[in-house]
Amino acid sequence: MITVFNRRTRLPHDLGRYRVDLVLLLVAAVWGGSYLSAKVLTEQASVSAVLALRFLVAALALLIVWVVRRERLPTRRALGLGLLLGVTQASILWLETQGVAFTSATNAGLIISLTIIVTPVLESVAARRWLPRPFFVAAVLAVVGVALLVSGNGFAEPNVGDLLILAAALVRSLHVTMMGHLTRGRSDSTITLTLLQALVGAVVFTAFDVAGLVAAISTFDVTAWIGVLYLGLACSVFAFLAQMWAIRRTSAARASLLMGSEPIWAVLVGVSLGSETLGLMGALGAILIIAGTFWGQRIEAGHRMSAACPNQPDVGGPGRSPSREFRPDELAEP
Repeated sequence: MITVFNRRTRLPHDLGRYRVDLVLLLVAAVWGGSYLSAKVLTEQASVSAVLALRFLVAALALLIVWVVRRERLPTRRALGLGLLLGVTQASILWLETQGVAFTSATNAGLIISLTIIVTPVLESVAARRWLPRPFFVAAVLAVVGVALLVSGNGFAEPNVGDLLILAAALVRSLHVTMMGHLTRGRSDSTITLTLLQALVGAVVFTAFDVAGLVAAISTFDVTAWIGVLYLGLACSVFAFLAQMWAIRRTSAARASLLMGSEPIWAVLVGVSLGSETLGLMGALGAILIIAGTFWGQRIEAGHRMSAACPNQPDVGGPGRSPSREFRPDELAEP
């Protein structure tokens, strides 16, 4: 009876951890589908115009949510944090979009996946506590999988686009790490912080190309506007809110590994909607990414648990829970 009771009482705790993982995987899936939409839209308008529309739609939707929920005005600290994260998020999207235009899909997919290695390094440096070496082996395994997944004619010589994608990977790692450390345990509203980020992106990209934005609005057809709404509502509003909600409840390294599955979803969307093909090497790469992500989850969860309970052995896995306790009502929190 005692064993059954302990298992039942631990179930909501375990479900809370898996709930965070599933949310991050869903964010990766939504972002994976954004490549096809962005590719179609950038063939009809400039990069700045597309990004301006994306952030304008996101800002309007978030503003409605913010008013309906009667959120409080941001404090000076929250305002500064939202502006900072907005600048880094806008920089990531601009670097990624511009970089893909100048480099191959192989190079872009491989270089941007370096985020899952850089992020735990930054987090470890910030916390002054290194993750176990097997975690980095798992991260490298995932990167090798990405390389196989997106490889076509081999790794081409680096160019300007490669440098832009590398910069995007570095800024994304910094963004995820900052978000985790600056928002975890704080009372700042997630909706307010996300709204501030969207407003920054809307203002910056609108200012970059006002003429291009006006031209896009007047020439886009129904299909293009569906793509804009997908990028603005699903990829920006939902993904940003879900990412910040989840990162507040896990580590930046774990979040980076889970969202590192984004290339898998990009390929699935490309195969199902873009009529692309996935060969043997691509399938092998997908398997390596899944294996590396799962292995990294177990290692990172066990490491966090052992750090919180020094007297416990450093083991992790699906049956182990992280150091942070989850409350049943957390999904209702902003």
